[in-house]
Parts: sequence; C-alpha cells; structure tokens
Amino acid sequence: MPTKRRLPRPRGRLLAACLVLCAVAAAAAVGVWLQFGERQALDTRYRAGGSPPDRVDIAASVQRVDAAGRELVLRLLVTPRGSLAEAGGVSPAETLTLQTSAAVRGDLSFPAHSRISTVDVPVTLSAGSITDYPFDAYETTLEFGAATRDDEAVPVRMTLTNNDALFAADVDASEVDDAAVFEVGLARSTSVLIFAVFMMAAMWALAIAVLIGAWFLLTRRKGLTWPALGWMAATLFALAAFRNTAPGTPPIGSLLDYVAFLWAETVIAFCVIVVVVMGMRAESRPAEPSDGTPPASPRDVGPHPPEDPRQFSIRPARPDS
Repeated sequence: MPTKRRLPRPRGRLLAACLVLCAVAAAAAVGVWLQFGERQALDTRYRAGGSPPDRVDIAASVQRVDAAGRELVLRLLVTPRGSLAEAGGVSPAETLTLQTSAAVRGDLSFPAHSRISTVDVPVTLSAGSITDYPFDAYETTLEFGAATRDDEAVPVRMTLTNNDALFAADVDASEVDDAAVFEVGLARSTSVLIFAVFMMAAMWALAIAVLIGAWFLLTRRKGLTWPALGWMAATLFALAAFRNTAPGTPPIGSLLDYVAFLWAETVIAFCVIVVVVMGMRAESRPAEPSDGTPPASPRDVGPHPPEDPRQFSIRPARPDS
C-alpha cells in the first residue's frame, strides 16, 4: 500500500515566521533600551555647591579618558557671578584663582577684566589597570575651590558631565568648605562590554570552526585542499585585524588576549600546520584502487614491447615419413 507523503503545513510555517519576527523585535527592543540608558547616563549632570548671589559657577565635562596614559581630559568653563563678575560673567572683576585637588595638574588663574574662555585640564587617574580590559575601572577625586586676589574664599557651584561614550561615570558629589568635591569612578560602558564579550565569543567560535574543518580533512584524507587552507589562513590573519577594532584600542597582553585572542590564534595556526603536513603525506602516497587490491608496481604499469605475432602462428604438421 503506497504511503502518502505529508506536505508541510502552512500553519507551521506561519508560526515559525512569527517566532523569528518576535525574536528580532525583542532584540531590537533590548538594543534601543540599552542605547537609551547610555544616552541618559551621558546627559546626567552632577551638581555640588549652593547658590549664593556672589559665587563662581564651574561647568566641567569629561572629554576623553586615556586609560593607557591613566588620565582624563576635563574641560572647564568658569563663570563668576554677582559682584565678582563684569559684563554678565564674561570676565572677573578682580583676579580669580581656581584652586584644585592634587589629581588636577595645577591651579588656574584668571586675570581681572580679561575674558574667560574654556580650558582643558588633565586629571590623573588612580587604581585600575588597562590590562584588565574590558573590565578595567578607574578612580579620581576632583576638588575645586575659588579665591580672590586677597585669598578670600568664594563659594563655588559646579556641575559635572561625562562626554566620553566609551566610559560610564559613577559620581558622588558633595560640598566641603565652599568647595565642590566629586568622587568619580570610571568603568567601561555597556556597549563596550557587550562588544568585547562578543569579540571573545566570535574568536573562539572561529577557532572551533577551523578545528572542525581540519579534523574533517584529516579523517577523510583529503590531502592538500587549497580552498580550505586558504580559508584557514585568511581566518588566522583576519582575527588580528578584528582584535584591533576593539573600542579603546587596548594594548596587547590585556584580558581580551589571554581569554580568547592568543588561544584562538594558536589553535588556528596549529590546524593549518597539521593539515599541510598530513596533506603532503597523503599526496605523496599512491592512490589505492576502490576494490581493495594493492596498487600495481611501476614494473607492471610500465609499457611492454609489442609481441611478435609469429610466436603464435600455427604450423602444419609434417607427414610421417
């Protein structure tokens, strides 16, 4: 009795398509949520200090974090208020000195009746090491106080923002003796962490794929299969370029290298060498017939001289005498 062939049901295809669309929509929603969180963190303003009429306003922003040099670049805009200002805060009425903490390199002085412009100040980072990339974290203390020419303390109100998208800032703001104090902690942003983890997983996945391909070539005795060898060699060099695209350009010897990159390169290089060596041995052996008989020797395979047809001629029998 002939069996009936079952055709795929349209309902099953529709369900599979719905599942795929739901997975894509969920991934997009998670991505939008993560991006919104990072954008909100970059827009966050941390404030310290009161609002007396005669004060100095400081707007500070982290422009760039140099983890290798263990410093960050802080951009400052100083604006005097009240009796300390001229022309609506463009210039100070008397010489103004901005006193900073030890992590900030030097105090800042603004002459009287001179226009104040933005200034970039390097700040030293403590703790942490870039070799822990992408899980490295750093700390620093920002303290800003203002004084006039007569060393009279002036209240300070300061706001701090982070403009470096590669780092997330955790700030604790306070006011001590009319000075603004910020305890700043810096760590890699969520996007950098996700991308770095993806890079490590991709490196291991490529290394395992090359290992499986090499195992297939060796067990099947494929010999020197040049397309496969080209793919393996291309993967070996492509991983180095892929590693250099890590955000923040971590130096060689970081956690990223010891967890994935160096091992993946070792596995792929070993597979290429083994496949080439074993392929050369397989190519040098004579091919065996499919029926299992041993290969013919060169003597048997070589050309034979033409046989003399006279050797096989039939001579008539002689009559008996």
